[in-house]
Amino acid sequence: MTNAETVFDKPQFNETRVNKVNNFTGQDLTTDTYYFKPGQVLAYHQHPEGDQVFLILKGEGKFYLDNGSEEVIDVKEGSIVYVPKGVWHKLENTGSEMVACQATKSGAGMQSRS
Repeated sequence: MTNAETVFDKPQFNETRVNKVNNFTGQDLTTDTYYFKPGQVLAYHQHPEGDQVFLILKGEGKFYLDNGSEEVIDVKEGSIVYVPKGVWHKLENTGSEMVACQATKSGAGMQSRS
């Protein structure tokens, strides 16, 4: 039996950028945790081969979706945001420290917006 992991046991914030920590990668699913200091932004990107779900575990911010027109969603602790494959998205921390987890199809790919 394996012990469960908690993303709050050893938070891994980075002063200069959003820090991404992989929690699990399996055949069909991968999960990651993002640690945001105040004002940090996970830049626009998209996953051409898979959907994604974000869960805001701590903090607050703005989640941007752009599928031809930009939509801005206020998020806070407990928010869940679904991102269909191929939709550009970014997450901005507008408060104090923020922790967010994502679940994505393994092999979904990732493209950054210039």
